[in-house]
Amino acid sequence: MSSESKSVNPSHTPAQRLRIVLVGTQHPGNMGSAARAMKTMGLARLVLVAPEKRPNEESYALAAGADDVLGDAVICETLAEAVADCRLVLGCTARSRRVQLEELMPRDAAGRAVAQAAGGAEVALVFGRERTGLTNEELQLCHAAVHIPANPDYSSLNLAAAVQVLSYELRLALLEGASAEGESAGTEDPRDLPASHAEMEGFFAQLAETLDAIDFHKGRAPESAMRKLRRLYLRAGLDAREVRILRGILADAQRMAMLAGSKR
Repeated sequence: MSSESKSVNPSHTPAQRLRIVLVGTQHPGNMGSAARAMKTMGLARLVLVAPEKRPNEESYALAAGADDVLGDAVICETLAEAVADCRLVLGCTARSRRVQLEELMPRDAAGRAVAQAAGGAEVALVFGRERTGLTNEELQLCHAAVHIPANPDYSSLNLAAAVQVLSYELRLALLEGASAEGESAGTEDPRDLPASHAEMEGFFAQLAETLDAIDFHKGRAPESAMRKLRRLYLRAGLDAREVRILRGILADAQRMAMLAGSKR
């Protein structure tokens, strides 16, 4: 996904750093409707993760003039690939899951997303499959969850409608940000940005290896501890330099564990 993995471009506007990611979309028409919802709110970056079918005539018909957004959509095999360069990933989910994430209302999520984008960060809002939404594993790749407070007696919300709600809130936040900050947006030092998704995933992989090396789990299943540690470190908003320090500590711990093992 070369077009999505470039370093921070200071010439990009906050809106250009926001992407809508659709995971496992089952109906091609929903891709077109989502593209239309995005374009009406000034958003243009659409990413499709493992769609069951690629955009087709129905998709373009329902795009209703947002052919450029749909035609420029990037297609990826995995969610991790789609958000590798992102420093904030928000997963839109209709209900609480076993993965315990901070839950945000759409307006709060949009405010956080635009604030990060204004500072130079790449940001993704992720939507799941029409019938089943995002899996627990996919939600674990997100920093927080977004819940649209629909009528509990009839909470069925079409995928494109959900994209429209979040796109509208992003539009409001972008307009408020432009009014409040003017030309000051996007001047943050890239070194102070939160670590990218790929950097954090590399850290988590090394953390899991280190915990195994030092026998931290003592025979217990590691999944629960890793879920809690992921939440802790994602909540901390580590920058790239902090991740490098932590990975250096882990590397030394791994080396010491290896030396201890060789002396037995």
